[in-house]
Amino acid sequence: MTVDHMKIVVLAGGLSTERAVSLVSGAEICRALRRRGHRAVLVDLFLGLEHYEGKLEDLFNAPDGLCGGSDIAAAAPDLEAVRRSRRDQGPSVIGKDVLRACAMADLVFLGLHGECGEDGRIQAALDLMGIPYTGSGYLSSAMAMDKAVCKRMMDAFGIRTSPWQEITYGPEDVERLALELPVPCALKVVNGGSSLGVYLPDDRPGLEAGLRDLLKYGNRAVVEQKIKGREITVAVLGDTYLPAVEIIPDARFAYFDYEAKYQPGGSRELCPAPISEAAWRAMGEMALKLHRALGLSVYSRTDFLLDEDGLAWCLEVNTLPGMTPASLVPKEAAAAGIGYDELCERIALESLKLKRRS
Repeated sequence: MTVDHMKIVVLAGGLSTERAVSLVSGAEICRALRRRGHRAVLVDLFLGLEHYEGKLEDLFNAPDGLCGGSDIAAAAPDLEAVRRSRRDQGPSVIGKDVLRACAMADLVFLGLHGECGEDGRIQAALDLMGIPYTGSGYLSSAMAMDKAVCKRMMDAFGIRTSPWQEITYGPEDVERLALELPVPCALKVVNGGSSLGVYLPDDRPGLEAGLRDLLKYGNRAVVEQKIKGREITVAVLGDTYLPAVEIIPDARFAYFDYEAKYQPGGSRELCPAPISEAAWRAMGEMALKLHRALGLSVYSRTDFLLDEDGLAWCLEVNTLPGMTPASLVPKEAAAAGIGYDELCERIALESLKLKRRS
């Protein structure tokens, strides 16, 4: 193997509510790595290689890297329909020949988002098989994905975050909680992503509706004091932080929700963000501090609210942020003079270097 000709499986898709986003990220990453000379192929974690008709040993010679076409609909994917579409109706989240393909690769580039991607489970499986992969390890990923655990880490390391509490509840608790919890508030399922399972009620009827709807995603949630401010995100790459991005949702959207994130015209992203250098550096240092506190590796993206007094409030950290060329981390990298293809290769090479050290 040479650095110029690595065999790379780009793992995407899966059974997360962020499946569609992941497939677009994965296809773009795969194409970028192929442009850099690597033998990259896109593999869907859940569907696997059930539609691949060639020999497994020829996988990395697939002329298009199996990228195909994909887009992001306005609504989150119907995961039950995805389950039904798989020929193998077994219980495993890992599809046909996925692990065999990964074992043949020099590196697995994780283009997954959300559950079964950012929660540490696939990282643990790859660790057990001795397969190197991009980004953070299983424990760091799991801690960052769980919003309650991540909040506890912020509190422990003095990273400013909104006052919060964790709740575990069922349908029978909704009416009581709707009367007891503070409003206005931010209500978030602990393991959600792409703003799915997030509610921002201003009154008790809205809180009750949010509590009922959130149960579609899980029964554990964090309830935060609602902070009003500008939405800012700062990525960490290696040992430093990148220029900030300000996200301004279109007037049609109350906040940066799933549709605003991924539909054309849903939001404007300003990079570098029009904020003071002091505000950028304050958020950058907080992002770097949280990245290190959780033991994250190679890259991450931390989201903030910047209030009218200039105080930054940390919301959460993403260990496998969106990686389409239009995504936030690539925009920050571009503002720092790092092109998209170079960014993807840099993540791959730095991850491989770290895994070889461990």
